[in-house]
Amino acid sequence: MSNRPSSPATGTSATDVDAVADKARKALFPLLFVYLLGVLCLQAFNLVFEHIGTDLGAVSQASLITAIPGVVLGIVCFVYGSLCDFVSLKKLTFVGLILLWVGCAFGFLLHGNLMLVIIARCIQTIGFQAAGSVYLVIVARYLKPESKLLYFGLFTAVFQLSTALGVLCGGLFSAIDWSWLFLIPALSVLVVPLLLKDLPDSASHGTRIDVIGFALFGAGALFLTLFFSDLTWPLIIASAVAFVGFAIYISRAKNPFITPAFFRNTRWIKAVLLIVIFYSLNFSVTPLFNAAGSVIYGMSSTQVSLLLLPALILATVTGTLSGRIVDLIGRFRAILLAGTLMALGLVLSGAYLYLSAGSHTSWPLAAAISVYYIGMAMTYSPVVDTVLGTLPPEQSGRGVGMNDLAMQGSGAIGIAIFGSMISVAAYEAKASATDAAVSSFPLANAYYGSKLFIYAAVMVFGVLWLVVHRKALYQTK
Repeated sequence: MSNRPSSPATGTSATDVDAVADKARKALFPLLFVYLLGVLCLQAFNLVFEHIGTDLGAVSQASLITAIPGVVLGIVCFVYGSLCDFVSLKKLTFVGLILLWVGCAFGFLLHGNLMLVIIARCIQTIGFQAAGSVYLVIVARYLKPESKLLYFGLFTAVFQLSTALGVLCGGLFSAIDWSWLFLIPALSVLVVPLLLKDLPDSASHGTRIDVIGFALFGAGALFLTLFFSDLTWPLIIASAVAFVGFAIYISRAKNPFITPAFFRNTRWIKAVLLIVIFYSLNFSVTPLFNAAGSVIYGMSSTQVSLLLLPALILATVTGTLSGRIVDLIGRFRAILLAGTLMALGLVLSGAYLYLSAGSHTSWPLAAAISVYYIGMAMTYSPVVDTVLGTLPPEQSGRGVGMNDLAMQGSGAIGIAIFGSMISVAAYEAKASATDAAVSSFPLANAYYGSKLFIYAAVMVFGVLWLVVHRKALYQTK
């Protein structure tokens, strides 16, 4: 006999609830497949955005290929996660799939300038993230507590696997024709029958989509990220106006999608800032490694992707085991260990670049950065479980949406800040090279080494934030 309660809103019996939950669980792996293809495409373009910018004559703006879709990803994560509390998960997933396929066709056929590439990538991003958000909401809403960490671990494992495959595909396709990368997510059509069969199709009755609230919050997040990319003051003013308008709106609206009380939850604020700190470098490390490999070691993107592949495979294995690691040592110790590994990997990588000026040996750098990737893979499961643990179950969708917004938004701001410096430095270094050996650029070693030390300092700050706020994050009700 099931011990799950019946739904008070609908009178659904515990047996029916269990049947829906079991069916929803079967949809998790097809959803993961769609998400894998989307992240694969994102990471492939993230690796080679400098190459694309050079081809399109816009190298100084090339990082926007990652930054703008990154902030769009953060916004749609938030919107999707919140909508999952109100609309059918099946309908939401298939709207996303249609947009994903439209983006595939648009990008492959029309990619003659940087703006067209960015538009196509934004459409694809809006499309694939529906599957990721629905996956997380199903785990948070339908699975038993003892199963959640396992499926959160699988989610981060798939993210790391798709990162590995994306880096590999980006390297290979850049040597052929990078426009073929747009077609990879079209393979999602293979899992359509399974999604039609198993996705929950129920929606909350008597609710409406809060278009005004979503629009104001999304505009504020978008303008904020664009400001960090362009540092144009009207953008930050527009962001502030949008957020102020959002605050006024939710304080006066009858049925806003999120209430002021949500933001007065100080435990949640302290917890979600862990995501902001640890994931602010999410989009920045791989292109920095690619640029360093090109400038310092004379490597192609394909060679860099192969060098990174073992580290990303190790990260995939770690992500798969992350739920088990949390079971053994607890959420606090797991996050502490993960943050320490990320900081250590970045310090070791930066130190090697400083100490190896003139050396042609790159594998120690790959070994050092693998420590960072392992730590990153270990982070997701305990951090997300920590953040969602500060919210009541009825806010699970909005909690997932806010988590994803914090994750993708901070990553987009990070690449907006550091990405242009990475691509311009690499471009200028290669342009200045004549017949001299690539190892004659000791300044490049110092330049990229110092960047890695800055990245390490960010991770150390995240560890300190965790330690300082431990009691608040893990207090019992």
